[in-house]
Amino acid sequence: QHHHHHHHPASLEEVRTLWIGDLQFWVDESYLNSCFAHTGELVSIKIIRNKITGLPEGYGFVEFVSHAAAERILQTYNGTPMPGTEQMFRLNWASFGAGERHNDPGPDHSIFVGDLAPDVTDYLLQETFRAHYPSVRGAKVVTDPNTGRSKGYGFVKFSDETERNRAMTEMNGVYCSTRAMRISAATPKKTTGFQQQYAVAKGL
Repeated sequence: QHHHHHHHPASLEEVRTLWIGDLQFWVDESYLNSCFAHTGELVSIKIIRNKITGLPEGYGFVEFVSHAAAERILQTYNGTPMPGTEQMFRLNWASFGAGERHNDPGPDHSIFVGDLAPDVTDYLLQETFRAHYPSVRGAKVVTDPNTGRSKGYGFVKFSDETERNRAMTEMNGVYCSTRAMRISAATPKKTTGFQQQYAVAKGL
């Protein structure tokens, strides 16, 4: 009964911060503040921005006064529409939703997914894969920073390499929304950015 304590130095009961994902490019701290401030239990909000471009990475962290307060927000808001948008709130405990931290020591097992229908969101892409592979840690549909529209491709991250490799073959040609997905290896090139990564994948 004790042994799960070894994995998390802070027990879940101490965690007061929620991870929030699927954020539209225009969402900023003041918008999120307006969503949660009325609870009277909000401490701080941080949206993670790209160090180079300064553009939001699509996720952030919202801290509350207590674990119980954070839990209430998680239960109340997760999966409900964000005010003034079509997007749903996507919330998780920060300690577990933080697979997207850039200094993550674990290796990244990602795949490139192309030919996505315009309505495919990060969440839909993630759930399409998570239904088959429990080790899916997140998905990102690449959007045009000016319009916020999908560019029709994205990436899915796995923590388990075997599942990543299986997904490459098993999910190729599987439908997500209205189109069959085209899957290839994502070659993580930290510096060249998505554009070149896309060019590489297209050439395969």
